[in-house]
Amino acid sequence: MNEESSRPTDKEPFYFKSYDKVIGIAHDIYELRNEIERLMQVDTKALEYHLSEGHIIQWLNYIGEKELASKLMGVKDPKDALEIINTHLKPRNVAMDKEPNTGRRSRRQRRSRHN
Repeated sequence: MNEESSRPTDKEPFYFKSYDKVIGIAHDIYELRNEIERLMQVDTKALEYHLSEGHIIQWLNYIGEKELASKLMGVKDPKDALEIINTHLKPRNVAMDKEPNTGRRSRRQRRSRHN
């Protein structure tokens, strides 16, 4: 499963807003993580607002990410939220690896002169 296949196409995205201006959009949990990382550099107050008001949790429940939503319950600090999201995504990323990392080069890498 790749990041694209996990995107719920029939669901509304999450809109990060600062006052009446949209400052970020997330269609899935991977984009949510990326937007939180980006917005931590740009508008931390907007992130804190969405976390403290439960908007992100509501959206996660809406798109069917109930486990992640429950992990973020009560989290107000964007750094803590990002850490929780990264930890939640880690098992998915490991499962997506096609070959286990044994420290050895793959057949394709051994054949290539450039490695």
